[in-house]
Amino acid sequence: MSTVVDETIIKVKKGIKNPELAWLFENCFPNTLDTTVDYEIIDGKPDTFIITGDIDAMWLRDSTAQIWPYLPFVQKDKDLKKLFQGLINRQVKCILADPYANAFFKDMEKETEWKNDLPKPEPGIHERKWEIDSLCYTVRLAYGYYKETGDTSVFDKDWDKAMRLVKKTLRTEQRKNGESPYYFIRRHENVTVRPAFLGKGRPIKPVGLICSIFRPSDDGSMYPFLIPSNLFAVESLAQLSEIYGTVMNDQEFANECTAFSKEVLEAVNKYAITEHLNYGKIYAYEVDGYGNKFFSDDPNVPSLISLRYLLEKKHYSPEVYLNTRQYLLSFDNPYYSKGKAGEGQGGPHAGTDTIWPMGIILRAMTSTSDEEIVWCVKQLLNTHNDMGFMHETFHKDDASEFSRSWFAWANTLFGELIVKLYNEKPELLESI
Repeated sequence: MSTVVDETIIKVKKGIKNPELAWLFENCFPNTLDTTVDYEIIDGKPDTFIITGDIDAMWLRDSTAQIWPYLPFVQKDKDLKKLFQGLINRQVKCILADPYANAFFKDMEKETEWKNDLPKPEPGIHERKWEIDSLCYTVRLAYGYYKETGDTSVFDKDWDKAMRLVKKTLRTEQRKNGESPYYFIRRHENVTVRPAFLGKGRPIKPVGLICSIFRPSDDGSMYPFLIPSNLFAVESLAQLSEIYGTVMNDQEFANECTAFSKEVLEAVNKYAITEHLNYGKIYAYEVDGYGNKFFSDDPNVPSLISLRYLLEKKHYSPEVYLNTRQYLLSFDNPYYSKGKAGEGQGGPHAGTDTIWPMGIILRAMTSTSDEEIVWCVKQLLNTHNDMGFMHETFHKDDASEFSRSWFAWANTLFGELIVKLYNEKPELLESI
């Protein structure tokens, strides 16, 4: 636990009028620190392993997102600072072990339950689902830590080697020559985790976008060019360019990252923005470069609705985002639903009748409407099933039917929302 996080909880609770909301915040905000962290010194360097919750493995995406809300406190807590350093170091080890894997074990000799996947995961790898955001989150963590602290010690030789592998992997997955070394086959009934065409995904036309065979929900993508993840890559490459230009003194690599970032953004603007019948120009969720597009979203991050939360404005179109957001929060979105228990975005991961609290949290995080924010918080209050924690999903008609009672990312994200409201709109916490 962190003293400064404890102090923040006490302070924020005093600004919350609703006792249930205060209790929910007190439970959720420290959940990652309380229940998921394994920290030690390995080979003279901090090493932090963060499990996702009820699965004893670490996702590159989840681990970054789980501790991200604590970043503003690192300068006031040396132990918290070491925790961030340790996670950066551990993620480097993971990338160097396999840049295509999304989830890992702490014991790099441990064999996964998915040992029948093809190709068979190497020891230490839990799953090998290729998701662009896995690598982007490692950049986000290192860049965010550096900007908050000014500490460049994490940019060592291993980090440099890993980041060059990140860029190489993203380049490879543009598939400009029509080839990729990656494929994924699982002998499993669930079709959402079986990419088409022998595990390589549906055909694409190389247009400068990057293939992501899986979504951040860990479900297979319909079309391999996953747009929110490509926009995330635009920002990550720009961040790498800044680090290499100002810290690593490698202007050549910095320029390569800048050019790559611009190429992907231009391709998104050309191939993913479409005039919708009712909403004007909006982002497609997935495209294939041939003109085929899929319109929806994923309640995880990165998602289309999360762009305002995740990225700088220069890396997406605010105007197109607003139109897209309006579409996503309508019943024209095939995965937006309403029932007796609640209303919000879902997805194929846990069934079409389920709603993701993370989607509701992100709706509030990206809203400029006080009324909408209050509505979102009340939805979350009404659907935690008296357990005091967020879940992965709940059934639209019955919040007692939920998935994942221990999902640390959702808990910490909810805490981040409440802290944001305390800092920016404290009057709303008095009105709920």
